[in-house]
Amino acid sequence: MPMHDPPHPGEVIKSECLEPLRLTVTQAAQGLGVTRQALSSLVNGRSGVSTEMAFRLSAAFGSSPETWLRMQVSHNLSTAREQFASLEVERFSDASWAVAPRA
Repeated sequence: MPMHDPPHPGEVIKSECLEPLRLTVTQAAQGLGVTRQALSSLVNGRSGVSTEMAFRLSAAFGSSPETWLRMQVSHNLSTAREQFASLEVERFSDASWAVAPRA
């Protein structure tokens, strides 16, 4: 069952990683090997967790890259679910997927 309104991973980074360790964004960015701007953008919800960042976060804070990417996907899907709820799309039947035999 999808989580209703899951937090942006940046919120988790801030509250569960930076604040308990009393790290500033600048200090954490240096440790992660990214720019301060890149980490600030992530922490403030203006960008998402990339595959590379997931590996960096995993190495720095001890969670798996999959955990960070799942958080991002959950957040993205929750946001998109609301945004795209009224899409008008044709539903195709199983027969529409059949491939015509080669001659």
